Amino acid sequence: MVAKPDYIETVVATLGRATEANQNTPGREGNVITITREMADDVMITADLHGHRRNFNAIKKTADLERRPRRHLILQEVCHGGPAYPSNGGCMSHTMLEDVAKLKAAYPDRVHFLLSNHELAEMTDYPIIKGKKMLNLLFRLGIQEMYGAAAERVREAYNDFIRSCPLAVRLPGDVFVCHSLPERSDQRSFDRSIFSRPLEAADLIEHGDVFDLLWGRDYRVENARAFAKMVGAKVFIHGHEPCPEGYSAPNDLQIILDCCGDPACYLTVPTDRQLGHAELVSRIERLK
Repeated sequence: MVAKPDYIETVVATLGRATEANQNTPGREGNVITITREMADDVMITADLHGHRRNFNAIKKTADLERRPRRHLILQEVCHGGPAYPSNGGCMSHTMLEDVAKLKAAYPDRVHFLLSNHELAEMTDYPIIKGKKMLNLLFRLGIQEMYGAAAERVREAYNDFIRSCPLAVRLPGDVFVCHSLPERSDQRSFDRSIFSRPLEAADLIEHGDVFDLLWGRDYRVENARAFAKMVGAKVFIHGHEPCPEGYSAPNDLQIILDCCGDPACYLTVPTDRQLGHAELVSRIERLK
């Protein structure tokens, strides 16, 4: 059944408020948000969800943003995965993107949804095929099933929201949270100005610098050290990589979190002190 007009208007309006909140988030300069001790007591960092509704609900419950007014929450990658509409097989993960926008609109200063590769793929029509299925097509079928003739209007609102998302969040102690790292940073150039300027179409397409930032899977310590020098980081926290144990620490600069399976892990970082890589790894917890 296609959503009623009033509901569609509410969804589009919420996405619009979330887009505006992204653009006006305190601490945002260019495409990086800096969270300081004055802004928060701690930051709960989560990673890829891919439509996993139970884990998303567990994240919201654990974050408890209503009763923890000085907690910030970082979310990543919700598109592509989870349940499907029985009528046409369309992916229902678009509803989780809407729920993220609702959270951003409700807590505009404290919820941060990082630009990730699957959302970028939706925004730029970059095809992703997994298990012989075109994920973008299934996502469109889901939107069509829910919104009928208004599907394209809703999709445009999704893309506006995605386009406004930050690339990274910087925490005290030069902890840098971004979806992934570009490959071979120790061997080739990278335009780090993407973090400080308006993004251009060339940044987003395949082999553009934003594309490379979000799609990279180079976990050599040499790569991490080179990129750390570029952005002034001491520790990176990512998503992007599936982790059977819910997290991974491939070297002494990077931590990878995964929230789209069981176990799913998150990390809460206090802002009143600087923690190193080993201390941060020791603070990783499983969602319950």
